[in-house]
Amino acid sequence: MYKIFLSLVCVASLSAEIVGGIAIVVKGEAISMLDIKKEMQTSKVDAKMASDILIRKKLELAETKERNIDVSSEEVYEDIKKTAARNKLSINEFYEAVRNSNGLSSADIKESVKQKLLSQKLYAAIAYAQMAQPSDSEIQEYYKLHKDSFVHPSSFLVVIYESKNRAKLEEMRNNPMLSSLEIQRSEQDLPYSKLAPELASLLENTPKNQFTQVVPDAKDGFISFYIKETKYAKESSLENIKDEIANHLMSQKREQVLSDYFARLRISADIKTIRMPK
Repeated sequence: MYKIFLSLVCVASLSAEIVGGIAIVVKGEAISMLDIKKEMQTSKVDAKMASDILIRKKLELAETKERNIDVSSEEVYEDIKKTAARNKLSINEFYEAVRNSNGLSSADIKESVKQKLLSQKLYAAIAYAQMAQPSDSEIQEYYKLHKDSFVHPSSFLVVIYESKNRAKLEEMRNNPMLSSLEIQRSEQDLPYSKLAPELASLLENTPKNQFTQVVPDAKDGFISFYIKETKYAKESSLENIKDEIANHLMSQKREQVLSDYFARLRISADIKTIRMPK
């Protein structure tokens, strides 16, 4: 009898501890206080906004399960393979680049890609049937109002530093006067239109007279770019960026459809708020 009572006390204590850490329950799935605090830090938002983001994620997950949407390991592998190829990297080099940049393991990357693909399939099931392609007049109107948003660099004048020795490149970034036979140096003018999206973004977000981070190259070595100049085209013509604007407008429409869908779903969903971070 004593043992049974002790067991009940332990279970009650454990349950109280678990409930004490739970902030919200969405369709039986818990969101903890720690989850909310992490989201606040990651997204730089307050507790309410972080909670809304996490509730939406839980609703998406439940909807994915209810619609029997799944992503195979082959689909994950193919997506990673395409991303690596766009950046002229092998898959192992891509894993290393992401690990060095964000600290994510290969398992983390695979899980992130799986969640992205699940979301894409869910969004397609919900939104695409309800969306029409933007008309020419919509595209023209958006172009007139947002010309500045579609001005991209025409090219980057860079000094490229390459080495098999990552540590030497890191040392060179901190001491640009360093001379080493292990580091090859060349100067190039890289056209924006011919760069992989990730590399273009890396160069565009690096200030003039600064080095990019060291990343793996396509030759089993490492590379860093010194930005001497970012050259900008005077203005992009509508014809050159018509597809980009159409994609942007479709993205906006899709998000509006999804926001409306999940707002309606949230009203009828079983959501219990237990406590919130102060």
